[in-house]
Amino acid sequence: MSDPSAGIGRHYLRYSTANILVLLAGLVSFPLLTRLLDNTQYGILGYYETWVLMAVAVAKLGAQHSIQRFYPHGGDEERMHAFATNLFYLPMLGSMVLWAFVGAVAIVQGYATGTGHSPVFWMALVMTPLLVYSSLVETVLRVTEQSRMVMFTRVASRWLQLALMLGAVVAIQHSATAAYGGRLLAVVAGMLFYLAWAHRHLRFARKSVDAAAIRQSFAYGMPLVATEILAVALVSIDRIMLKGLSGDFAIVGIYSVGAALAMQVHMFMNLTVFESFTPTANRVYVTEGAAAVRALKRTMLVPMTYAAIGVALLLWCLGTDLIIALSGSGKAASGPVFELMGAQNAILPVLLVCGFGLVLERRTKTVMLLMCGAVAINALLNWLWIPSYGVMGAAYATLVSSLASSTAACLLVNPALRQFPDGRTLATAFAAAALGIAGEWITIRLQLRPGWQRMLIGGMLIGGPYLLALLALDARLRAFIRPKLKAVEQRLGAGVAG
Repeated sequence: MSDPSAGIGRHYLRYSTANILVLLAGLVSFPLLTRLLDNTQYGILGYYETWVLMAVAVAKLGAQHSIQRFYPHGGDEERMHAFATNLFYLPMLGSMVLWAFVGAVAIVQGYATGTGHSPVFWMALVMTPLLVYSSLVETVLRVTEQSRMVMFTRVASRWLQLALMLGAVVAIQHSATAAYGGRLLAVVAGMLFYLAWAHRHLRFARKSVDAAAIRQSFAYGMPLVATEILAVALVSIDRIMLKGLSGDFAIVGIYSVGAALAMQVHMFMNLTVFESFTPTANRVYVTEGAAAVRALKRTMLVPMTYAAIGVALLLWCLGTDLIIALSGSGKAASGPVFELMGAQNAILPVLLVCGFGLVLERRTKTVMLLMCGAVAINALLNWLWIPSYGVMGAAYATLVSSLASSTAACLLVNPALRQFPDGRTLATAFAAAALGIAGEWITIRLQLRPGWQRMLIGGMLIGGPYLLALLALDARLRAFIRPKLKAVEQRLGAGVAG
């Protein structure tokens, strides 16, 4: 069932392609939804999406982490049946029981108070187990290195979701209810595909039920469940506290517009790297040891550091213009939020790679405690800063708490696994960034019109010198790019000749 022939480079290419296409869908839906929905309706959408993320994190019961850690590579039919039974189907059954209990409580609470719940709430409740099931199947696909299948299903699901959400909003009503209804239909379609795949490849065997395997799965996965819940809280508590402290969904909407676009940066800069890096790092650590993992990090951190600083620089300088270009001047208030959080999401993956290793050492409780600290810092700073700085107070709190958690991970990981970018890479990146900042100064002096004009011309004035400086100063980068360009040239030549 696995695809061992594909290396980390091919997996990265596939995942990056998928995430670019998913990001493109986000760039299509973002301006349309922010124009079709007012700040209040967009705030409702973001508010319930926050709770769905947290519900899914809880309802998976850590099964996705156990699937990745304990998958029986090269196992016979009996071991595969035991894996599917104890680490896939039984956790899913537990998730359904938990979901039914929560649903019953919601129904009773609604009747007892007489207030009921909104249609978006009920759609979110129905969607939760579907998302859990789809997530577990995708985890199996990733751990078996079927990156091609993951790429196709992820892209198809996202674009179907885009079509149905926009279709519902345009054809039925400009509201969060219509948008969420379209999303629910897309989730149902994706779940049916995953259900068919699991029926063919993951077989439940009653005789394979193993209480010890289930206990091992929970012991390993539950601290990571708490970590995942806390991670969702870390990126969600700002919206909840904005609503609680301001009482205004419009304020939540202003923040959500910037944060949602920044999440697209996170998806491309973070998820793509770790989807391809984590399985390889696990295998290398087990077979070759910590030194090999550090060597892998050292190789990755050169292009990764250059890309992260360049993207962060562009977003910091031109983030508001991107918001205006995509959503119109009416959403310009979200620009500063996006500038800060987008730059943050570009830089943080570098720190995460530097400190990666606590999970390899099975120090999952340490990971959980770090995330607890980040959430506590985030909540405290939100409470202190939102009344003073409004939506930017929430953005500042997220930045500080995320940096604190990532830096602590770098300090706590075993030194044998810790690897920072080398001095030459950092010096080159900062020198190139200085030229990029000079380009931003020229952009300001030109007094360009905000939006597309400033973004396109400013992007060339900032990004062009940055890239040229990197290529001029670092021969390693030129050596890295040259074979890629030759391969593209050969393919183009073969296509023309054909």
